[in-house]
Amino acid sequence: MTENGDLDGGLLVRRGVVVPARELRWRFSRSSGPGGQGVNTTDSRVELSFDVANSPSLPDDLRERALRNLRLVDGVITIAAGDSRSQLRNREAARERLLQALREATKAPPPTRRPTKPTKGSQRRRLDAKTRRGAVKKLRGRPDE
Repeated sequence: MTENGDLDGGLLVRRGVVVPARELRWRFSRSSGPGGQGVNTTDSRVELSFDVANSPSLPDDLRERALRNLRLVDGVITIAAGDSRSQLRNREAARERLLQALREATKAPPPTRRPTKPTKGSQRRRLDAKTRRGAVKKLRGRPDE
């Protein structure tokens, strides 16, 4: 396995959750980005699609989180990459973007905050600061005669 979550062509989203390569759909087209003489003949732009809603490889709880947190069209996320002249580099960029999006979307929500009361010391410091500030502002007025 490599650092970008590549596992025999699949994506390692979380520990124990792998999206196999057969669930990823690739499309290639001509890129509008930089190029040379071969710009009009090379299909270097890449679109990578993954059907989140119907994927059997995602557990139900992660699928629900992903559906809630991702911008999807009919349950499918599509990542486009056309920044590079090389199709291979664009494929790698699209895989990395999809992996990051899935990891971010399936992240567990933060723990809920337990409300606490301010300490007596913090209340006293706050009131003392307000009193000092009021005294400073009072000195800015016209002197009494």
